[in-house]
Amino acid sequence: MSVITLSNIRKTYPLGKQEVVAVKDASFSIEKGEFAAVSGPSGSGKSTILNMIGLIDIPSAGSININGIDVYKGVNLEDAQVQDGRWASDPKDKKKRRTSIPSKLDKRITGLRRSHIGFIFQTFNLIPVLNVYENVEFQLLLNSKGQDAKCPVDDFSKKQKEEWVNYLIERVGLSDWKTHKPSELSGGQRQRVAIARALVTKAPVILADEPTANLDSANSKQILSLMKQLNNDPELQTTFIFSTHDARIVKMCDHVVHLLDGNIINDEHKAGSDIYGEE
Repeated sequence: MSVITLSNIRKTYPLGKQEVVAVKDASFSIEKGEFAAVSGPSGSGKSTILNMIGLIDIPSAGSININGIDVYKGVNLEDAQVQDGRWASDPKDKKKRRTSIPSKLDKRITGLRRSHIGFIFQTFNLIPVLNVYENVEFQLLLNSKGQDAKCPVDDFSKKQKEEWVNYLIERVGLSDWKTHKPSELSGGQRQRVAIARALVTKAPVILADEPTANLDSANSKQILSLMKQLNNDPELQTTFIFSTHDARIVKMCDHVVHLLDGNIINDEHKAGSDIYGEE
């Protein structure tokens, strides 16, 4: 079963009077439970694709399907223009231009991000005034509106939510650190908090943009081994998608989409290693 399907995705950016094509008609699917990567050199378009899967960026053309939901259904992306957060549904007619993304689409995207996507960032992005437990719990305190935003944990009782947060903190090995704030943690420990936070809504897909970029080799090995264990955990049933040029992460993945200059040059399915750095 596909949890992510991209069909003829194209992304362009204006550069002065010219147009830069960052992603060129990309099509691929990610199946449930895969440990997958979008890989390529700098400038290949891998982060752009990850941002579009994560609904942080809007494609210029094509369609994205997340867990059976057509994200941009009813929206003609080719006739729209999105730049610096401004949405022009008719770029040639100033009277018809919008100053923001249409409300209905914005609500759909926001809801899907909350319910279907978890994020693990290079720079961790933890809230500095909150401790480990509070950083992981924070997602559960946000109100959900609409069916697209509903998560399995929304129906949990207060006690069940507490147990779930504590389970994830234990699962990432930070039970003894849950009252500590980010400033009191190492880089590897902060990344573990970020992983637990990404998992807390039981989102079916976790996106990780160069997750080892700010870690040394020892911490990188620990973090990737942990992610692989979580990927294999039947309680979580989580699909991981990485944006990376790290060959050691690529070797761990069972599905790799190889990019070059915005083009998919190989959509590879293979046996992935369980160990980061294994030759």
